[in-house]
Amino acid sequence: MEKRLSEIPSGASVRIKSFEDDEIVLKLMEMGCLPGEIISVEKIAPLGDPISIIVSGYNLSLRLDEASKIIVEIVI
Repeated sequence: MEKRLSEIPSGASVRIKSFEDDEIVLKLMEMGCLPGEIISVEKIAPLGDPISIIVSGYNLSLRLDEASKIIVEIVI
């Protein structure tokens, strides 16, 4: 089932499927967010923005609007 990264709860692991916005694709790919990459949502700020994810072995903080443009699937 596909969801947006911004909808994923803390502690969950997901696989990146695609990106919704072409303008942000290059920026995200340079940070290690590649289609097929498994990422974990580590923390969500108290007001929901930003979120901290683990990708390619390091922590990355994303704004909620950036996370909403990443389409993911839950990893079981």
